[in-house]
Amino acid sequence: MTRKQKSAGTRGGAAKGGARGGSQRQLRVGEEMRHALARIIGRDVLDDPDLAHHSVTVTAVDVSPDLRNATAFVVPFGVAVDAEIDTKTMIAALNRAAGFFRGQLAREVNLRVSPQLRFRLDESFGQANRIEALLNDPVVARDLGGASEDAAASGTSDEDEDSDGAA
Repeated sequence: MTRKQKSAGTRGGAAKGGARGGSQRQLRVGEEMRHALARIIGRDVLDDPDLAHHSVTVTAVDVSPDLRNATAFVVPFGVAVDAEIDTKTMIAALNRAAGFFRGQLAREVNLRVSPQLRFRLDESFGQANRIEALLNDPVVARDLGGASEDAAASGTSDEDEDSDGAA
C-alpha cells in the first residue's frame, strides 16, 4: 500500500464515530485535559487582571487527531447565561496565558507532546436557552398543542376502528 493510499482513509477513527466525531483516544485525552485545566484554573496561580474576578468552567476540550492541537471551550462560572459580561476579554486573557496552561498540562497529563491550546467561548448553553424560549413561546406552544391534539384525535379513531373490526 502506498503512502497516498494510506492517507486517503479516515484519520483518527473518525468513521467509527464518537460523541464529537473523534476517535476514542481523542475523546479520552480531551476529557483528561478538561479535568487538568479545571484543576489548574482552580488553583488561581495566574496573575492576570482580566481573569482576577472571573471564575471559569471548562465545558469541553476538542483534540485534533494528531493530539498536537486542542480547543478548550469555556464559560464564565456562576453567571447567568443571559447576563452581559465581557467574555471577549476573558477569552483573550485565557489565550494570552495558553503557553502557561500548556506547560502546566505537560506536568499533569502524560502525553508525548503537549498540545497547543486555544480557548473559545462555549455557546451551546446560550443556544439551549434560545431553543427553550422558543418552545415556551405561546404561539409555538399553541401549535405544538394543536399537533398533539390532532395526533391524539387520530389515535383514538384508530383504536375505535380496531375495536370495531375485532368484534
